[in-house]
Amino acid sequence: SPQQSNVTSYGATTVAIITLEAIAGMWINTFLVCVLSIAWVKKKSLNSNEKILLLLGCSRFCSLCFSWIYTFLSKIYPYCLYVHHILHLLQGGYSFFNCSNFWVSACLCVFYCIKIANFRNRFFIYLKVNIDRIVPLLLLASLIFSLVIGILVYNIIDNAVCKNLNFTCQGRVWKATIRIEEHLYPLHFVSGFVYTTSFMAVIFSAVFLLFSLWRHKRKMQTNSMNSLSVDAHIRAMKSILSFFIMYSINFMSFILTLIYSTKYQNHVMFLVYLIQHAFPGVHSLMLIFSNPKLEKTLLRSLSCVKCKVCMRQ
Repeated sequence: SPQQSNVTSYGATTVAIITLEAIAGMWINTFLVCVLSIAWVKKKSLNSNEKILLLLGCSRFCSLCFSWIYTFLSKIYPYCLYVHHILHLLQGGYSFFNCSNFWVSACLCVFYCIKIANFRNRFFIYLKVNIDRIVPLLLLASLIFSLVIGILVYNIIDNAVCKNLNFTCQGRVWKATIRIEEHLYPLHFVSGFVYTTSFMAVIFSAVFLLFSLWRHKRKMQTNSMNSLSVDAHIRAMKSILSFFIMYSINFMSFILTLIYSTKYQNHVMFLVYLIQHAFPGVHSLMLIFSNPKLEKTLLRSLSCVKCKVCMRQ
């Protein structure tokens, strides 16, 4: 029928565009992980910033893989999702890596804030002195909490599917999907908790860093050390502002998901899919260009690829 053909063409278009976004994002994060892994092997150690970026690249690569597989199956082979444990594993795995993505990136914001900002508070000074010891604990806590979220999502979907997928007729699959969505409100609550906590960490980091920059500019004198400190503040502020903008857009997409997930508004959900799949790649690219070493390595790699292509032609 015309309606089924429209749905099929919409699904194929969505999968094609999201596939391009996912491949680009996976390539960018693969580059990030490979460069940092090679540096780790050579130096036999990584600083705190590099540890966070390495874990962030791994989590984003894996979250893009799970998200792309789920989107592909849901749009092209939707009945595969009703095979036992397929939906559970995809959503549980995606939730684990997506939560680690958001919380590790929030850890990066907190790290920038503590490392660059200047406050005379004893607790802040303690954090500043011991930040290199605290970062591995923050990363471990992020992974543990992400694992808990992934297991929780797996159980929520398992309960919803077991209660509602007692259908064998093709005509009843859509009704089953609606009933599943009605029982997945705890899943939306869990997702909202992850988005909100990480978003709040980014907001507080930006506010503290901005306040520190404002105080430092008031007390600034004309010597070079002060100007270097201001430059460090501004660089960190640019990075955190990029976090804030990307998080804001992603948070808006989450709100749209809550509103339109059960209403089957294809155009709105298509926009949500675009935003969610663009975030891991675009933001990792921003992080690469904000790091001089990573930027030089990327430009050198691209120039080598360009030279090889020109030689073949």
